[in-house]
Amino acid sequence: MIPVILSGGSGTRLWPLSRTQYPKQFLPLNSDLTMLQETVSRLGDVDHVSLICNEEHRFLAAEQMRVLDQSCSIFLEPVGRNTAPAIALAAFDAVAKGKGAECLLVLAADHVIENEAEFQSVIRKAEPMASEGMLVTFGIVPQHPETGYGYIQAGEIFGTSDAFNISKFVEKPNIETAKGYLASGDFYWNSGMFMFRADRFLEELGKFRPDILEACKKSMAGTANDMDFLRVDKSAFEACPDESVDYAVMEKTESAVVIPLDAGWSDVGSWSALWEIKDKDESGNVTEGDVIALDTDSSLIMAKDRLVTTLGVSNLIVIDTPDALLVADKNHIQE
Repeated sequence: MIPVILSGGSGTRLWPLSRTQYPKQFLPLNSDLTMLQETVSRLGDVDHVSLICNEEHRFLAAEQMRVLDQSCSIFLEPVGRNTAPAIALAAFDAVAKGKGAECLLVLAADHVIENEAEFQSVIRKAEPMASEGMLVTFGIVPQHPETGYGYIQAGEIFGTSDAFNISKFVEKPNIETAKGYLASGDFYWNSGMFMFRADRFLEELGKFRPDILEACKKSMAGTANDMDFLRVDKSAFEACPDESVDYAVMEKTESAVVIPLDAGWSDVGSWSALWEIKDKDESGNVTEGDVIALDTDSSLIMAKDRLVTTLGVSNLIVIDTPDALLVADKNHIQE
């Protein structure tokens, strides 16, 4: 198995702590480790990982892998082209190294998973199916009607396994639709995590998006080693269409299955999502730094370099950094 970690996100929804040059995957939001380091650590003992990141983040990524003493290949994207091309780069690399029949485990660098044992157990269940040529995605068992995620509807059970054929992918719903999905019991949050053989992914990508396949093939043909980094051909990659793996492959292939995952997952896609996963005091507050919260409840308050005090407020997000301050109602934070 080859872990492929996608670390190209800009983390704009966690502004002002997350910035273009220092997005959330490189921040220690949930523990002493950064989110990228947590993603690698929960894999257990793996020999090597493939990391896809933006060129401007190369030294951040390399240093955080060095701290973990983790062997890795770091692919540098000259421009962002979404998840389908990013995965194709890693798949072409595996094929070139004679590892096309090995499974790629595709993970985002900025997710939180609380139950790592359950996560690893589900990964082990997925590997035989992926080895046989199936394209596996992991559907998060929903805990509430969520409007911020896309959903996957499960169809019939796949053979005698713990997986299901995929009935359909659906976009982010409104609240009433989300309540219906939750009540039905056959809809899962789309996690954006996958497992499939490198050669099978390229085969299906070529079937549905040959333009992406060809652009990525040309990009890898012009790869140059730069210290610890792999630079793909800039002009070839810039010419590649921008497409997610869901749209490019998973929604079209007849070989896709979904395995339910109930392991305390969050994509930490907003400050309210971070508040949900953090330990809270008796008033439901999450505080970090020099904070005094008086007559305050259900709030997330983070202070970096000075005292932050709240009085008589509820349901707020307060993020104070040296050059920017965010104060927002928690119900509006997705905006």
